[in-house]
Amino acid sequence: MNAKVIAIYSFVVVASVAMIVFFINVGNQVPESPVASNVGREVPETLFPIKTDLEMTRQDGEQVRLSELEGKVTVLAQFFAVCPKCAIRNGGDLLEIYKTFGDHPDFRMLCISVDPETDGVEELEDYAETLGADVSNWWFTRTQDQAEIHRFLEEELKFFRIRERTDPVDIASNGRYAHDLDLLLVDRDLNVVGKYPLAQADSEEGRKLDPTRYDREKHELFERIRKELGDE
Repeated sequence: MNAKVIAIYSFVVVASVAMIVFFINVGNQVPESPVASNVGREVPETLFPIKTDLEMTRQDGEQVRLSELEGKVTVLAQFFAVCPKCAIRNGGDLLEIYKTFGDHPDFRMLCISVDPETDGVEELEDYAETLGADVSNWWFTRTQDQAEIHRFLEEELKFFRIRERTDPVDIASNGRYAHDLDLLLVDRDLNVVGKYPLAQADSEEGRKLDPTRYDREKHELFERIRKELGDE
């Protein structure tokens, strides 16, 4: 890796950590549950089942399987440790979800790295520690095979295609990979019951296109989590 690329990655790492800390602090100033009106969007009970298991390494170095989350209600997302957009989402929306539902014994969160070549256990552990994530209910994971995890995320979990960036300036601004920032909600039977584009809806472009979409999507996600947990 040449000096220019190393410098770019060093900058992105520092910026990502700074953004996580910033959005943690901002998140401490907002209500723990969103306030929004329910516009009554018809949502299917189940989008699709997760049929294939996945073996992963967790931030504490333990080997775990996706199937271990059966019986739990799980919010699932893609990420990589030096992704600036992930830092915004994880230190904002995901942390708020965690603070709201993390004490429920049947609630879990799972973030799967799209860059296991870079995200080792140490990087996952540092990332989780920055967010205050407890390994018992918020997993940050990696797999051994990068091509295989991309296939799993795209084909099994139906996230949008992951694209590797090549322009150094683009990498510095947005990270190495362009990937789906949506959140999946998985029920106790490992069915995906919702896909929520909070990051897209909260972007500058998203706010211009539909100023109220973010609040609607967030409200619907929180309400569906409560429903799946039986807390309605």
